[in-house]
Amino acid sequence: QVQLVESGGGSVQAGDSLTLSCKVSGFTSSNYWLAWFRQRPGAEREGLATIDIDGSTSYLLESIKGRFTISKDGAKNIGYLQMNNLQPDDTAMYYCSAGTEYEFKYYGQGTQVTVSL
Repeated sequence: QVQLVESGGGSVQAGDSLTLSCKVSGFTSSNYWLAWFRQRPGAEREGLATIDIDGSTSYLLESIKGRFTISKDGAKNIGYLQMNNLQPDDTAMYYCSAGTEYEFKYYGQGTQVTVSL
């Protein structure tokens, strides 16, 4: 049974940084893509970043480039989303997801990030 558990969210002030972690279990190997999504209050879920099987290639939503970084530790089966210079507009529930390049089938329960001025 595949499980994803996010951690690292919290309440911070504008300009602060957070690193979200996503512990993945249940895959027979580390051959999965990892992605991060977020859902702002009253909005649809938004894809932020993806990283491939060996962590060599990543994609970031244009609006977060330069502030957010996605990474993955295949040996530990942990994914990360480093978020710098957080702004109130980044307030959302953040989710990690795992799957193939074309289908992210498994999701965690999410971790809340709240950014205040």
